[in-house]
Amino acid sequence: MSTVKIIPFSGVRENGKNMYVVEVDEDIFVLDCGLKYPENELLGIDVVIPDFTYLVDNADRVAGVFLTHGHADAIGALPYLVSQINVPVFGTALTIELAKLSVKDNDESKNFKDFHVIDEHAEIDFGKAVISFFRTTHTIPDSVGISLKTDEGHVVYTGDFKFDPTAIPMYATNYKRLAEIGGEGVLALLSSSSNAENPLQVASELEIAGEVFDTINDWDGRIIVASVASNLQRVQQVLNAAEKSGRKVVLTGQDFERVIRTAMQLGKLEVPEDIIITLKEMKKYQPDELLILETGRMGEPIKSLQKMANGSHRNLHITKGDLVYIVTTPTIAMETTVAKTEDMIYRAGGIVKSISENLRVSGHANPRDLQLMIEFMSPKFFIPVQGEYRQLAAHADLAHELGMGYKNIFITGRGDVLEYKNNHMSASGSVPADNVMIDGIGVGDIGNIVLRDRKVLSEDGIFVVVVTIDRKGKRIVSAPQITSRGFVYVKASRDLLKESGEMTSEIVEKHLHSDDFEWSKLKTEIRDTLSRYLFDQTKRRPVVLPVIMEATQRRKRKK
Repeated sequence: MSTVKIIPFSGVRENGKNMYVVEVDEDIFVLDCGLKYPENELLGIDVVIPDFTYLVDNADRVAGVFLTHGHADAIGALPYLVSQINVPVFGTALTIELAKLSVKDNDESKNFKDFHVIDEHAEIDFGKAVISFFRTTHTIPDSVGISLKTDEGHVVYTGDFKFDPTAIPMYATNYKRLAEIGGEGVLALLSSSSNAENPLQVASELEIAGEVFDTINDWDGRIIVASVASNLQRVQQVLNAAEKSGRKVVLTGQDFERVIRTAMQLGKLEVPEDIIITLKEMKKYQPDELLILETGRMGEPIKSLQKMANGSHRNLHITKGDLVYIVTTPTIAMETTVAKTEDMIYRAGGIVKSISENLRVSGHANPRDLQLMIEFMSPKFFIPVQGEYRQLAAHADLAHELGMGYKNIFITGRGDVLEYKNNHMSASGSVPADNVMIDGIGVGDIGNIVLRDRKVLSEDGIFVVVVTIDRKGKRIVSAPQITSRGFVYVKASRDLLKESGEMTSEIVEKHLHSDDFEWSKLKTEIRDTLSRYLFDQTKRRPVVLPVIMEATQRRKRKK
């Protein structure tokens, strides 16, 4: 009998940053290692990754990292993990190549080489568990789910998936393998919850391909298509539609060249012959013969469209008669940005169409698909993952509708430990699982205090007061000089600044004549006093920064 522990390090009660750990006795298996892009309140933060403390502390027990697909929410944090522990990484051909690109970009991990390519037929025997894979349908080729076969049954992690019988072979789900795993007995199912609360039917890829072709073929002028680079299925559909409608394609976008060319080399993306042209070659063609494919990460295509609309893009400008076709469904966080972008495009003379206007487009399973996965697996215990709390709860309700008792369904938080022992699954503590924020080259050095200061600076600005003192002579050498940025308009607030300077002088004089002068006490009193005064006068709370300098006298050199 084995003891099985399941620990969601991230990816629960949040979107993105998927990483789940399964422990079988002493062996640790890591499922995905993703990041997420920050929300607006994380000012200046580039990306957010999971906390690896537990894995670093138990590095000798980690058997491997197993990746489901090549999107950033599954592989993006890998460079930060392998820079701290040396552990083998397993994934399909495209997933591994994209993971290698990510790892090479990080100076701390660029020398890591322990990658292993698997396919849906692979089985890896680790003694206590046998790892196998099953092909799934997602927006990128080579997507798989993962199964850990233990003495207690399979622990199955679906990764991102949906069911689409019309999917082309490269993207098709292996339904037979799902049935086989379910028939062998599933102890626990970890299943994606991204669309659990949305009852609308997701369009099939065949329907989407038809919509893309109709839109591109029917337009008389130039077309600019905005897509996420990693959505290779959508990119393929756009290229196919461009070929059928007699258009040449211009490729742009930061991530496009690496991701697309990697997919092309592996035969995961078919680019029609002679369809790609350069920016310089555009002038040879009429507008109705051109399609510009703007790609990038997350919101990058939208930001590029803004630059095209306001004339700041270095290569392309939106002009009258252009159709801007957005084939990426924006996240809730991006909806406002997309609306503003559409307005800018119309002002520039263009027309906007979004693929989501006519179809419900998603790479994630809808409620019926989620229930079908549960039916395939018939798990003893169910753990919804990959989603906000409301989505996890909706997924739990879907499982309950199929007859599963809520006592066998676990809605977890980051770091919660579920332990199966003696035929019983229960919560048994937690491990460190905080967000780790990446800012430039800094990893985890930005905390809540720094973020709070950034937020205050962005909202109420900064108020700097500089004073030079002679501590031995107990006098102020230079009267307080005040500088304000982002707080008030200086010329219209002379009285406020004058009063602040006088208050600062009084505080400094008091401390200079005190018997227990301390720099920290002086700065603290100036900061607190000015903060209260400025709030009383303006109802704003700028960051108050007192700078106290001490004047020193140079000794005269003897002749």
